[in-house]
Amino acid sequence: MLDDTLKAQLKAYLEKLQQPIVLKAALDDSNASRELQALLNDIASLSDRISVSADDTPGARTPSFAIQRPDGTLSLRFAAIPLGHEFTSLVLALLQAGGHPPRVSDDIIEQIRGLDGDYSFEVFMSLSCHNCPDVVQALNLMAVLNPRVKVVTIDGALFQKEVDDRQVMAVPMVFLNGELFASGRMTIEEILSKVDTGAAKRDAEKISARAPFDVLVVGGGPAGSAAAIYAARKGIRTGIVAERFGGQLMDTLSIENFISVKETEGPKLTAALEEHVKSYEVDVMPLQRVEKLVPAEQPGGLATLHLANGATLQSRAVIVATGARWREMNVPGEREYRNKGVAYCPHCDGPLFKGKRVAVIGGGNSGVEAAIDLAGIVGHVTLLEFDKQMRADAVLQRKLLSLPNVTVILQAQTTEVTGGADGKVNALKYTDRATGESHTVELEGIFVQIGLVPNTEWLKGSIELTKYGEIPVDARCETGTHGVFGAGDATTVPYKQIIIAMGEGSKAAISAFDYLIRTSAPA
Repeated sequence: MLDDTLKAQLKAYLEKLQQPIVLKAALDDSNASRELQALLNDIASLSDRISVSADDTPGARTPSFAIQRPDGTLSLRFAAIPLGHEFTSLVLALLQAGGHPPRVSDDIIEQIRGLDGDYSFEVFMSLSCHNCPDVVQALNLMAVLNPRVKVVTIDGALFQKEVDDRQVMAVPMVFLNGELFASGRMTIEEILSKVDTGAAKRDAEKISARAPFDVLVVGGGPAGSAAAIYAARKGIRTGIVAERFGGQLMDTLSIENFISVKETEGPKLTAALEEHVKSYEVDVMPLQRVEKLVPAEQPGGLATLHLANGATLQSRAVIVATGARWREMNVPGEREYRNKGVAYCPHCDGPLFKGKRVAVIGGGNSGVEAAIDLAGIVGHVTLLEFDKQMRADAVLQRKLLSLPNVTVILQAQTTEVTGGADGKVNALKYTDRATGESHTVELEGIFVQIGLVPNTEWLKGSIELTKYGEIPVDARCETGTHGVFGAGDATTVPYKQIIIAMGEGSKAAISAFDYLIRTSAPA
């Protein structure tokens, strides 16, 4: 099942096991069960501390396997053959179940162990989803540390009927005690904030008690990370407050134009950025949404940030690097059927539409790339472009048009998303802009790929914004409001690229430092 190279690497990891674990397999006579049995046998052959036995748990999904300690104090199960993106999740689960210490803070460990209640999680994922492992690994760790937490990870491709019955149309999708808990990528801190109801109040008290910063960065994407690193290297008091570390980067799969790195993925680059930021004396405040900025009344004074949890922060200089998010179609039915057929990540959710009919909205690079990717999975792809021609690179257009199961419709204005009695998408309506005629495309999924919107609504009334919501900045990343700087995709800087955002963040930090040394703090 595993090749010799992978076996050698896994064997080295399994030497870190400190206590025995049992892999209990619930199998039938299917090909998937035979594949799973082969995988488990390979794993057990690499460590004397791992054994495989049959699982007779009533109602256990087949194929599946549980990772258990001999004393039965752990409830962690994969209803999957965890390869692809989930192989790392499997390795971490084995190590942590076997006593290898997790790489999370002592505060997180204490918070997990202190959870009061019984939590039974089910997380639906796909092996091609690059966001799913974060959620799977976070929940598995909670099960390892707290015996009252149970986790089952389910590959939607293996359990299609269950996916259909429970209307799982986007991954990762998490159910808690049988009820929908959350959908989309989440960190362990985000999950804990939802189940630990007292966490927000405790965080607010700790944050408000912080002394004023010299530079406070809002946003944890490429621009915000670069700004925090450059500011910290100047030896000044630096903080970074972010709702989600990595931002839009976390939803980016293949990255091939990051100079000096031939190829990487968004989650990998995000992890590297976070590790780099934390290697400096930067006060990192994750999972915090800023709701309002009150600029300083005079140069050198303190600006105030108001957070959603009620906390406040002050700083002599503020760098806004809040990035952007996927643009919505803003048509009837889009929000109603989000995660019920309307999706924004073809890499994550594409496998859930295997053999079905889908549409891609947008003829730029992201839209055409999504259509090419989906064409290899789904039954048919209809790409709709508002303009008279697609805007994607010529090489991508040629590839798209060579595919037999793709239809391209130009001058199409999407007008409505409709659904059936089952609560799922069943069609998309559009108007032909050339003739004015209305048309309906029957389908099961819609992937929206029409660009980005800056995350700047919270700045209205505080600083100047363009009619598109972008922050106007000059060559020094200055906004026109003293002490406030902008960087990255939230600003008017053209070409929304990772490497450009990093450069702008670095520039903003240098400009902020220059501002600080040229303005004296009030007495």
